[in-house]
Amino acid sequence: MTKQEILEQARKTLQIEAEAVSCLAERLDEQFVKTVELLLNMSGRAVVCGIGKSGAVARKLAGTLASTGTPAFFMHPAEALHGDLGMVTSRDVVIMLSNSGETEEILNILPAIKRLGTPIVSVCGRASSTLAHEADVALDGSVAEEACPLGLSPTASTTAAMALGDALAMATMAARGFTTEQYGATHPQGVLGRKVLLRVADLMHAGEDNPTVTTSATVLDALLTMSNASLRGVVSVVNEEGHLQGLFTDGDFRRLMPKVADRNEVMEQPVAEVMTANPTTARADMLAAEAAKIMDEHEFDNIPVVDEQGYAVGILDVQDLMKAGLL
Repeated sequence: MTKQEILEQARKTLQIEAEAVSCLAERLDEQFVKTVELLLNMSGRAVVCGIGKSGAVARKLAGTLASTGTPAFFMHPAEALHGDLGMVTSRDVVIMLSNSGETEEILNILPAIKRLGTPIVSVCGRASSTLAHEADVALDGSVAEEACPLGLSPTASTTAAMALGDALAMATMAARGFTTEQYGATHPQGVLGRKVLLRVADLMHAGEDNPTVTTSATVLDALLTMSNASLRGVVSVVNEEGHLQGLFTDGDFRRLMPKVADRNEVMEQPVAEVMTANPTTARADMLAAEAAKIMDEHEFDNIPVVDEQGYAVGILDVQDLMKAGLL
């Protein structure tokens, strides 16, 4: 094949699969709504079944459901015939994926599931198939053609099934009212979880690690405070009550020195006269990811943290955000 022929084949594949997914949207009906209702009302779990390429799609669907508020697991139909059927109860909903609707391993476990009285949802490419006929709810995952040049390898059909599964999971999640916080709770160790769980208060330098001076302090006082602190190079300037008034950094000091004739005199200058007054701040209860966005947009190395009353309660450093994987 020439380079052009290779690209043409690739584009044709994408076009066929895009058309297959587009057609799904037009075919969604009450059967889809009924499936969402079954998942919302069940007291057990979604048991997702499939074998071969459909099994790969089924595993993905089970994982997506489980991470978005619908308890779910994948059950291999062959293993189900050798004991795994014991995981299925009448309180569950079984979702079976088979493009042909005639997959032997799938059909072999149908009688046992029916005896339990467990609702069965099928995702098939043939509405006239045995599986679609036997299911309580049948979702139409048919495609006009496969993207495979031989018309054999599951391509458009698996893409359509995966997209239909995603649509089912997202519609159920939305109907359930699944929140950002709940999503983060199911992803506690990943970057996604940190983005929706970590607050500024979890990462900021507070207490003795929060270098502060009052507005009556001199530049020298500020330098000594920031030099002795565990977080170097920045100090919050507060009034006598502890409310944030400004921020003074080693960068401010370096920019200040070339402008003065007497460097000793500047050391005795009130820090309030050279600080950055009314600096951009973060709230302690703010998501750390939101603070990271502010710092990234303004290219800040540090940002002072205040509470609801404006008290200076901490400093958030860019290094802390980088260690948390938020930058």
